[in-house]
Amino acid sequence: MNKGGGVKKMKYVLVTGGVVSGLGKGVTASSIGVLLKACGFRVTSIKIDPYLNTDAGTMSPFEHGEVFVLDDGGEVDLDLGNYERFLDIKLTRDNNITTGKIYQAVLDKERRGDYLGKTVQVVPHITDAIQEWIERVAMIPVDGQPGPADVCVIELGGTIGDIESMPFTEALGQFSYRVGAGNFCLIHVSLVPVLSVVGEQKTKPTQHSVRGLRSLGLTPNILACRSTLALEENVKKKLSQFCHVPAENIITLYDVSNIWHLPLLLRDQKAHEAILGALNLHGIAREPNLKEWTSRAELCDMLLEPVRIAIVGKYTGLSDSYLSLLKALLHASVSLRKKLVVDWIPASDLEDETAKENPDVYKAAWKLLKGSDGVLVPGGFGDRGVEGKILAAKYARENRIPFLGICLGMQIAVIEFARSILGLQDANSTEFDPDTKNPCVIFMPEGSKTHLGGTMRLGSRRTYFQVMDCKSAKLYGNRGFIDERHRHRYEVNPDMVSRLEDAGISFTGKDETGQRMEIVELPNHPYYIGAQFHPEFKSRPGKPSALFLGLVAAACGQLDSLLHAHKIPNGMAKKVSLYQNGNATKFAKIPADGIYSNCNGVHA
Repeated sequence: MNKGGGVKKMKYVLVTGGVVSGLGKGVTASSIGVLLKACGFRVTSIKIDPYLNTDAGTMSPFEHGEVFVLDDGGEVDLDLGNYERFLDIKLTRDNNITTGKIYQAVLDKERRGDYLGKTVQVVPHITDAIQEWIERVAMIPVDGQPGPADVCVIELGGTIGDIESMPFTEALGQFSYRVGAGNFCLIHVSLVPVLSVVGEQKTKPTQHSVRGLRSLGLTPNILACRSTLALEENVKKKLSQFCHVPAENIITLYDVSNIWHLPLLLRDQKAHEAILGALNLHGIAREPNLKEWTSRAELCDMLLEPVRIAIVGKYTGLSDSYLSLLKALLHASVSLRKKLVVDWIPASDLEDETAKENPDVYKAAWKLLKGSDGVLVPGGFGDRGVEGKILAAKYARENRIPFLGICLGMQIAVIEFARSILGLQDANSTEFDPDTKNPCVIFMPEGSKTHLGGTMRLGSRRTYFQVMDCKSAKLYGNRGFIDERHRHRYEVNPDMVSRLEDAGISFTGKDETGQRMEIVELPNHPYYIGAQFHPEFKSRPGKPSALFLGLVAAACGQLDSLLHAHKIPNGMAKKVSLYQNGNATKFAKIPADGIYSNCNGVHA
């Protein structure tokens, strides 16, 4: 089975959503994958996004959350980050299907004359293209083993009834007949609200949602109902009667203390038995083994000693904008047995202009920064908040506060060093000041200034350590090189590197040419590291990203223990796996994995 020999034909699990968006289809799909994997099956995932964009690369984080980057350079929906982290797999750009990709593929075939003069229509041409795409991508190995997976979990984005998802619902209705009974299981995630006035769980929204689903040619095998509390038995009976779903196949996804409880919640309600029954897999499945998930979920609940990390960014109004960062911090803090507390600081609130216009906001932002144990400056685009990020980097450098800068965060650390130490007051990036006389950060030669989509330096690239006696190399296990994911158009100016290094900063990681700076460190600082790549995309529960582990360890005084080979920090798990090469979820109203967040009260 694990080698692809137990399941003769690909099995498909489709997860749809009803009533409202944001119910947590992504985390439900991921948790179903975890449960099936625990039963001994190999699992792959596909996310369908009905928007017209070709990919997520040109969308604002405020529109759709973070853009998740894959090894192959695919810029995809953040739910693929959920799948990768929950299932410990590596997906491809084709695992994210969009309306834009489908229509582009069909129109390309039409221009080539592949349809032999026929009228190209939504049915059958678009719907056939969707089905063929699913079947093709489901066969791509994603877990490092040869041969296809046993089960493909498909998440249909949006809500049943949306106009833009109609071609996909039609295609999936046809697909369920195409693959045949016993090879297709539909799980419908819906909302069972509780009206505060009467305190009763209301089933009517779910009834209407299932009716709409049936009218589109899809019949649910399982209902996964979001509610604040477990469904009452009479509510289950009512749903079963009106939705034509057996009562034992109705599962409650109620609020839990942290997101790692979700696979356990599904297991405890026998969701795996309902899925295995629908897919005719009972004979070859084992009892789900979720010991590691159970211990991790329970450990997260027991953590009491806090570690405060300030995230200084420009998209702090929506935490999904930094979802992978949050999860990477969480993985690191749990492995060090600390309770993560995130202080969200809008970068522009630290700037002098805010001090004049809104002094209370300015004071609150600086109070949060000064009260933190560590500072994280993430990536971003555009000049808003850049000066605030530079001020945060300066504060961390001068006050010896642990600091991690990612992508733009690394670049602003270099700019701040050039201004403060080299005395180059106009040092800047050409992204923000094209005419600066001291360009510390420049546009990459291979980039495009006219086309934004897919033109950055994207995907997995190799970084070679220039010196081994540095914190980053030690955190990565003294490897000679590492492979991490990138997403950037600008880079540190190689012509300024020698001046910067002469002043005391060290570029400890470079690309294969030696001309592109990948990691920067301050050797005489407790922890001051910048990375051009995005290490958060490869962090996993139980396998925290090396640089995030270093930041959290430095913030709670455990870095020296971590850096000395095989020494275990106090209170740490017996073994911390370093993963240089992600567990992210979004789930409405559920406390975010034991992450406690603060902000300055204005940007809640």
